[in-house]
Amino acid sequence: MPANSRHLIGSFILLALLAGVTKALFFNSSLPPADFTFVNESEIKSLDPAIVTGSPENRIINAVFEGLTKLHPETLKPIPGLAKSWDISDDLLTYTFHMREEARWTDGSPVVATDIHYSMRRFLGPRTAAEYAYQAWYIKNAHNYSLGAKGIRAGDPVEVELNLPVDAINTWRGEIVHAKLLAVEQKSESDDQRVFVVEIDGKPVRYRPVDDEHAAENKPPANTRWCRQVLLDFREVGIEVIDPLTLRITLENPTPYFLNLMGFYPLFPVNQKCIETFGSPQWAKPENIVTNGPFNVEFRRIRDRIRLRKSGTYWNRDTIRLNVIDALSVDAVTTSLNMYMTDTADWVTEAPGPALRILRQQQPPRNDLNPAPFLSTYFYLLNTARKPLDDIRVRRALSLALDRKEITSKILAAGEVPALGFVPPGITGYESQQTAGYDPEEARRLLAEAGYPEGKGFPRLDILYNTHEMHQTIAEVIRKQWQRELGISISTRNEEWATYLASQRQMKYNISRRGWVGDYADPNTFLDMFVTDSEQNSTGWSNAEYDRLIAATGKEANPAVRMQLFQQAEKILLDELPILPIYFYTSKNMVKPYVRGFYNNVQDFHPLWAIWIDRESGETNEFMRTKGQP
Repeated sequence: MPANSRHLIGSFILLALLAGVTKALFFNSSLPPADFTFVNESEIKSLDPAIVTGSPENRIINAVFEGLTKLHPETLKPIPGLAKSWDISDDLLTYTFHMREEARWTDGSPVVATDIHYSMRRFLGPRTAAEYAYQAWYIKNAHNYSLGAKGIRAGDPVEVELNLPVDAINTWRGEIVHAKLLAVEQKSESDDQRVFVVEIDGKPVRYRPVDDEHAAENKPPANTRWCRQVLLDFREVGIEVIDPLTLRITLENPTPYFLNLMGFYPLFPVNQKCIETFGSPQWAKPENIVTNGPFNVEFRRIRDRIRLRKSGTYWNRDTIRLNVIDALSVDAVTTSLNMYMTDTADWVTEAPGPALRILRQQQPPRNDLNPAPFLSTYFYLLNTARKPLDDIRVRRALSLALDRKEITSKILAAGEVPALGFVPPGITGYESQQTAGYDPEEARRLLAEAGYPEGKGFPRLDILYNTHEMHQTIAEVIRKQWQRELGISISTRNEEWATYLASQRQMKYNISRRGWVGDYADPNTFLDMFVTDSEQNSTGWSNAEYDRLIAATGKEANPAVRMQLFQQAEKILLDELPILPIYFYTSKNMVKPYVRGFYNNVQDFHPLWAIWIDRESGETNEFMRTKGQP
């Protein structure tokens, strides 16, 4: 603990200790201590890389799985992972990955190119419903495969997946019949009883997709066969196994950050045998899961911790310095700070605002706190499928009545910057766009024009946020601002992490808190979220010109022109406001001085494989030496 931390926060720490005493006692179990303990915020949704999107999941999955590449802990540049090397064609479209002979799954079997092929097929498959599937759409024909029946046209080679018995494990695939699509028979746009006419051995065959139970209990119509689904033939997707240790990936267009994506956790390989033995979600349970990363999941205790242990099968295990890691599940940031101050945790991702303000003012400056800007935006989603949020005047009124400076100056305490744009500053060559700032008079005029003078007749909406003290405080302040400036009544609603994510995805909300950390240093990681068919676009908003501009950036070779296209797209987003940017994040990590290999960087990403403990040298650690400036 830093020398000056004993003389700290007076009455606030006493309150923190009282608030955290029950949790602290809960965590002080009889378990042998871990080498490194950190607070991982919310309870994770799953360990399945394909179906999660949150930072708590990211930290654990990056510890137990590994992709073809991984990201350097300081620079975030892609470095060899499962692939020891790669070749890139002159036209920048073809990547040939050469995999390590020594890479192993925890069941002892080798990690080979077919594992990547299987995992990418699963990730892109429409039945998986991966929210991050669009991150692999840079691969040739991957988008059309993900679209399922919507991605095929007459003349395309297709794969017809046949039905399985109703008691089959839910991760199995049915028998695949390869064919050519001749036609799709559909009575109307809303008719879900489509029949696919395909050519097999020179003869037309009719297939109608139904679920397995329906297929088992009912005979198909005359001259028609049941199937599960009809997709583009995956052999058309640009993922090719050359040999057990060589994989070739072909892209639609040059993608400068593609190697970074190969180190992004949703695209990590998973073990087919494990998945098809246990089914979903059971395969991802600690007692069943088979992984390939530097750590194994030893156990998971809900509302307590995930314990990780150094893997004995990891190809680079001799460089891993931590043997045991505890990732604690703690929603309350006050409790997190208490655990840090009482040496129960070595790293917390956030301290509460009032405490952080005092901590930053201490003299001499603390040696465990180093806030830095990074590529991340805090914003609200607006459900434009619901009235009155379908009216652009209402959305603009809500934005203009939002006093962002009040939030950053009075609530937050780490130097956060009010956001009038969505793409954070700091991306080389990009000029962030902005919407209009605080203007309550214009907000009232627009609301009256929309039919709600002084807020009269405006329906009661609510703000959804995941359980977290700061999200609650911000929601309450914004609720009061809108009531004060517009005369409208807004309530707040919190849900635990997994439920909150489901509500967002299913659009069971009016207004919802959201935060986004860039997956790579490019405007695309922010702006492609809101194209019409993105799984991340949970607003109901669609704009054809926006879609066209984002698509054009993928084909544009000139970097300056590409950035201009992004700027035009961001301007449309900020003109139509299906989202309300609120502020740009600043990291709030508190890290013990003896923790090494932990860097400030532009994505606030801190892989556990790089961390080690040094209690002897007394040298300033990497965290305090780096500022994380974008």
